[in-house]
Amino acid sequence: MRFSVKYLIVLIVIFVVACGPSDEEKARVKLNLAKTFLEKQDTTNALIHLDSISTLFPEAIYSANVAKNLINEINFDLFQRKEAELDSLKIQFTKLEKSFVKEKTQFDRFAQYIHKRQTFQRAWDRSYIQVHLDERGELYLSSNYHGENWLNHTGLRVYDQGDDAKTETIPLDDVNNHRSDFMEAKWEKVSYRNGKDNGAIEFIANNAERRLKAVFLGKEYYYIILETYDKQAVKDALALSKTIKRTIILEAEIQTLQGKLQIN
Repeated sequence: MRFSVKYLIVLIVIFVVACGPSDEEKARVKLNLAKTFLEKQDTTNALIHLDSISTLFPEAIYSANVAKNLINEINFDLFQRKEAELDSLKIQFTKLEKSFVKEKTQFDRFAQYIHKRQTFQRAWDRSYIQVHLDERGELYLSSNYHGENWLNHTGLRVYDQGDDAKTETIPLDDVNNHRSDFMEAKWEKVSYRNGKDNGAIEFIANNAERRLKAVFLGKEYYYIILETYDKQAVKDALALSKTIKRTIILEAEIQTLQGKLQIN
């Protein structure tokens, strides 16, 4: 009698398992979920669900093929959209690049984009804010002082009518705080690299139409009104930086998609 009961339980378990949803049925649920994400323009989650079907449900041959075809369609659509965006960026890059001189000296690891209104010939004997950009899209700001007396400045504040942006302090003994003199002229150059401008670049670019002022912060304060062409230089450099960085990302993504789609 005990044997019969155990045998009956085993038969019931087998029957229940056999009557459960098949791999195809479970895979179809994944497919429908992926399609729902696609309707919401969420290709990332759609691809995650589609990619998992062949692994989770190895016997769902039909659904796996449908998922594969759908993945190819999604990737091809992404490829076309990214190609179109890249073409648009190249046009924008060409337009922006015209405002810069590109050069690479023996001291530069990467080629530098120097705004035509901030070349050495135009700016060596004045106090101003300079923007620096290289071929990777890396961007930073520097404050340049030229005068008769030392300021020993360590920072910069840009402002107008209660709105302002203030850089981090760069100590006098820091490699990014440079001073030199020739005859009676004093030169100071403080570079705010690696985000130490504290948003001053964005502030200048976003308020280029305003009458922005700047104060060089040190043992003595030195005030200037930002020239229109210096503000434009910062604005142009920020736009070119974003274009370069986005282009680099897009080119890498397109190359990855080319590999998946085997596009030459």
